[in-house]
Amino acid sequence: MNQSAEQIIRQYDLSAHPEGGFYREIYRSPLDVSFLRPGASSTVMRSASTFIYFLLRRGDRSHLHRIGSDELWHFYLGGPLKVSMISDEGRLTETILGTNPDRQQSLHLMVPAGVWFGAEPLDESDYSLVGCTVAPGFDFQDFELAKYAELRTTYPHLEGELKTLCLPE
Repeated sequence: MNQSAEQIIRQYDLSAHPEGGFYREIYRSPLDVSFLRPGASSTVMRSASTFIYFLLRRGDRSHLHRIGSDELWHFYLGGPLKVSMISDEGRLTETILGTNPDRQQSLHLMVPAGVWFGAEPLDESDYSLVGCTVAPGFDFQDFELAKYAELRTTYPHLEGELKTLCLPE
């Protein structure tokens, strides 16, 4: 399969995502569950799970953000993708999603609820197409884009990385 990113964007009817890249929701569970968002004092109702296709082209970035649910990433097409996560303690970890286990690439990754994370294709990648499953289901009310100035105060030792990972202010 030798499709371009633009062909995949058209074929799967993907739209621009606020964090960067392109997406389309494929599935939203009809089952609702009671959900306590991290840091909240009362529950809200959410779909039990959701699933999207998500594509990043070379030069695109999924800027640092966090959501209130666990998110499982599944690698599908294109070149390797680097996913960066920052723990509450300020530890930066990077995982490469791709199809070559001999190069320490994984087909999947679980991002825990409330963790700051972002992604970008490696330089060798024209694009990366992944799927993202969120449980309880994704809702933009639970989505927060990182603000560089705030995270720099919280994680001063990551200032250089944050300049790259955060959406420019």
